[in-house]
Parts: sequence; C-alpha cells; structure tokens
Amino acid sequence: MTKLSVNINKIATLRNARGGDVPNVLEAARSIESFGAEGITVHPRPDERHIRYADARELKPILKTEFNIEGKPIQQFIDLVLEVKPAQVTLVPDAEDAITSNAGWDTIKHKEYLKEVISEFNSNGIRTSIFVDPVNEMIKGASETGTNRIELYTESFAVDYAKGDKNAAKAYAECAVLANKLGLGINAGHDLSLQNIKFFKDSVQHLDEVSIGHALISEALYMGLEKTIQQYLKLLK
Repeated sequence: MTKLSVNINKIATLRNARGGDVPNVLEAARSIESFGAEGITVHPRPDERHIRYADARELKPILKTEFNIEGKPIQQFIDLVLEVKPAQVTLVPDAEDAITSNAGWDTIKHKEYLKEVISEFNSNGIRTSIFVDPVNEMIKGASETGTNRIELYTESFAVDYAKGDKNAAKAYAECAVLANKLGLGINAGHDLSLQNIKFFKDSVQHLDEVSIGHALISEALYMGLEKTIQQYLKLLK
C-alpha cells in the first residue's frame, strides 16, 4: 500500500493569518495521525510564512508516524534537519521567495552539491528523497547522488489529467520503473487530489508514498478532515 503523508503547511497558514495559536498545528497533526494518515510533512521556508522552524522542533516528539521535512538545503534548513532528525528529508530546489514548489532538481548540474548534502543526512540516519521532474535523465542523475528515494513532481500530471489526457501519467510510470531498477524508492507529490489520486496510483508502479497538502486541506473544508483522509486511504489501497 502507498503511504499517505499529509502536508500541514496550510493549517499553519491559517493560524498565521490571525496570529495566536488557532488552529493549533500540533493538535492538527495528532488528529491527522489518529484518522489514519501514515506520515506528517512540513515544508518550512526562510520567511516562515506558514510552518515555522519552531513547529518542526515541537512536532518531532509528539508524532507517532513518519515525519518528513521538505525544503531547500540552505544552511539554516540543514541545521534544522540535523537537529530534529526526522524519518525523511525531502530536498526541493525552491527559490527563497517561491509561493510553492515549481520544479524538480537538475540532478546532473547539481550532482556534487546534492551528494555532499545527502551524505551528511544519510550518515545521521535520515532517509533522503529529492524532488525531480519525470525525466529519465534526472532519475539517472538522482541515482548517482546517494539519495534513498526520489519524489516525482506531479503538477504537470495534475494539469494534463484535468484536461482529460489519458496519457497524463505515462512519463511518471516510465520514470518509476527506471527508478525502481536503479534501487530508488519512489514518492510523489504536488497537486494530487481526490479527483486524480486513484488514476495516478493505478498508473505508477512501486509508489511508496504520496505527500498531499493543499488539496487535502481544501477538500477537508467541505468533507471534514477525518472523512477526507479516509477517502485518500481507500483510493490508495
């Protein structure tokens, strides 16, 4: 079964909009776990406009499932990950002012840089994953960095699927097969939703984990958090 990791950035965005501590990020994470999610994901950015670095520190001791911290490996982020020691760190090549992630790594151009960072995380017992586009050359490059997994960047799939493209997942399926042959675990995320997750899961083999935030939290506004998570789990089986 593909695991569901829930990205709680949007809950922090709502909290920060009014100041104070409502909704409470820690309580939300506990509830999400109790509803059956198998992981919690956060993506702190330097301006802390949603998840704060302090949130990551406070989440670690209370979580019972896998903790995944995403971000661009600037020194502040590296220090946080080494301090918190989550189960997994996902490296994303974000510009510091990016609204959201919008591209995968060029694993050929940045191979030496990634190797250095990944080696440090691996030596500290932290599973590593790197954000990549569904391009075979990038998958091959990723396999040479020492990473444990890749995370397929699924925005283009979501856009094409919404247009009715029956081949929307083809490149992802091919990359997943290649990644598996190269010994890499496979995660996926970005714009996955209740509308497209089953098609993606059925099309892409060897899928270890999906990380879903914006769509899931938005859907929960209509359906409730528990029901929404249960729907995802059902579709991922």
